[in-house]
Amino acid sequence: MNDNKHETVRDKVREGYARIATGDASCCCAASTCCGTASPAEFAQRIGYSPEELAALPEGANMGLSCGNPTALAALKPGEVVLDLGCGAGFDVFIAGRRVGPTGRVIGVDMTPEMISRARRNAQVYREQTGLDNVEFRLGEIEHLPVADASVDVVISNCVINLSPDKPQVWREIARVLKPGGRVAITDLALLRPLPPAIAESVQALVGCIAGAVPVSETERMAREAGLVDIVLTPRSDYVDSMAEWQDQLYREIIAHLPPGTKPGDYITSLEITARKPAAFWNRTPTSP
Repeated sequence: MNDNKHETVRDKVREGYARIATGDASCCCAASTCCGTASPAEFAQRIGYSPEELAALPEGANMGLSCGNPTALAALKPGEVVLDLGCGAGFDVFIAGRRVGPTGRVIGVDMTPEMISRARRNAQVYREQTGLDNVEFRLGEIEHLPVADASVDVVISNCVINLSPDKPQVWREIARVLKPGGRVAITDLALLRPLPPAIAESVQALVGCIAGAVPVSETERMAREAGLVDIVLTPRSDYVDSMAEWQDQLYREIIAHLPPGTKPGDYITSLEITARKPAAFWNRTPTSP
């Protein structure tokens, strides 16, 4: 994909998520249940968030844009520095902030100005509720993270890497910003088999993470070529099939384009990804500015 196509994809994604952040669209990501029968809170509980975590969030931080629970997958510890790729309104950042405590720090990065503005407003509520001043939000692309080399203990991300037009670069950036020995805990969508052309070419499916999904094996390859080790990939197809049960709008449209006798979970899976940066790491790419 050339640079012009990269920018076209980014513009489509940025526009779609800006509409969600400002309330001009009620459903965007494939994981969003706001168009279906489950509320964002009900959906989040189904994928592993506790009622206590959700109740403690600033109002509006949970926008139903998840496809897993990376904060639980990461087993965060007090004092750690955490980076959330594609942080949206701050959902996972605020949960991680409570887990790392006053000696830790959580940085959220998102390329959509409207999302960053919403997250920063939510951060004021978070500080008032918790007394913690340990979260921050930075505007930037996940392919060019505004984060220093070897400065982060844990990278998390929730249903976002699919949206990138240059996924190998995202994985290289993850490896760059991690401290030696640092770890990755990501939930994303991946393909079990190629999507029908009508779905793969859909702009709505692109913004919804589906059209940008790549095979599970390709995800593993990109992480390995970035220099990460101890890569573990755990598919969760049951999550995808539940979208059809909850009558998610995007999934209804996907089902309409599937061959007879097939279902979304035959093509798409929620994927839990864990990995680690070796203690002795050779930087394969030039340092980002």
